[in-house]
Amino acid sequence: MSKINIYSIVKPSKDESDILIKNFIKMSQKYANVEVHYIFNKTIAKAQTIGEKEAQQSYSDVYEPLLKGYNIALDVLGKKVDSYKFSQILEGKNEINFFIGGAYGFKRDFLNKCDNIISLSDLTMAHKIANIVLTEQIFRGLCIINNHPYHK
Repeated sequence: MSKINIYSIVKPSKDESDILIKNFIKMSQKYANVEVHYIFNKTIAKAQTIGEKEAQQSYSDVYEPLLKGYNIALDVLGKKVDSYKFSQILEGKNEINFFIGGAYGFKRDFLNKCDNIISLSDLTMAHKIANIVLTEQIFRGLCIINNHPYHK
């Protein structure tokens, strides 16, 4: 069973979006172990008040130690993929890490260290919405791989 981590630079909170995210994670559990990790600390908070370069560096500092397995950054300039191509990205990998940047996105250097860069949409989304879309697409991709009728 594969392990899928979603890392997101956002302050943890308990709201309606968490219910949807947990629901997609629960449905995915028969195919993969999916976990969402919200990361926000004083260093990130301070860096975001200073400027873009400092904020991006703080995201890289937190994320780089987590680069193991197959690493995917979500970035507006990433490849656009449909659900079938997304499922192919998931297929056959033991550990997959998705990285959602903070308010200022990623440094090029961090993106170059990732195995893949994809975009969920041309639209800018709140982190919680991106997490909902990503967890739904992970479930959908796992269903496609396992011939479950959810995708149809």
